[in-house]
Amino acid sequence: MTEVAIVIGSTRPGRVGEAVARWVHELAAKRGDAEFELVDLKDYDLPHLDEMMPAAMGQYSQPHTRAWAEKVAGFDAFVFVTPEYNHSTTGALKNAIDFLHAEWHNKAAGFVSYGSNGGVRAVEHLRLVLGELQVADVQAQVALSVFTDFEHFTAFKPGEHHEATLNTMLAQVVAWGEALAPLRT
Repeated sequence: MTEVAIVIGSTRPGRVGEAVARWVHELAAKRGDAEFELVDLKDYDLPHLDEMMPAAMGQYSQPHTRAWAEKVAGFDAFVFVTPEYNHSTTGALKNAIDFLHAEWHNKAAGFVSYGSNGGVRAVEHLRLVLGELQVADVQAQVALSVFTDFEHFTAFKPGEHHEATLNTMLAQVVAWGEALAPLRT
C-alpha cells in the first residue's frame, strides 16, 4: 500500500501547523487507498545543514541525517503542511529538504498551506525546490487563510469547503505516488 507522510513544516513555538496536520491526518485516515503518517520536523531536531558532503553524494555522517534519511526513504509520497513566512516556506522545512537528495526522488507531493494569502507563495517555492529533487507535485492544493480558517489567528477552524479540496489533493498524491513506484525500484 502507498505510504504517505504528512510533514509538519513548522517548528516554531506556538505553531498552528500541528493542528492543521492533525486535521489532514484525520481526514486522510478515513481513506482506504493509502497509509498516512504524521511526521513532525521537531522530532528530528535537524540543525542548520551540517553535513560535510553535498546531499547528492549520499554520504551522510551525522546520526540525525541518517535517521531523517531513513524516515523519508520509507515513503512513496508526501503532504507538506507549511505556513508562509515572508513569501516563502519555513527555514526549518527548506533545511530538512536540503539535508537529503536521492530519498526524495520519484515521489509525489501535495500541499496544505496557510497564511494571510493562504500560504500559496510558500507552496510556489516548494514546487521549485522539490522539482529539482525529482518530486512530482500535484495540482490540487489546500490554501487556508489565517483570517477565515483560524479563530483569533490561532485556533484552527477550517471552512467545510476545504475538505473536498483536501480529498482531491490526497487522491492525486496517492495516484502519483503509485504511478511513480516503478521508477523507485
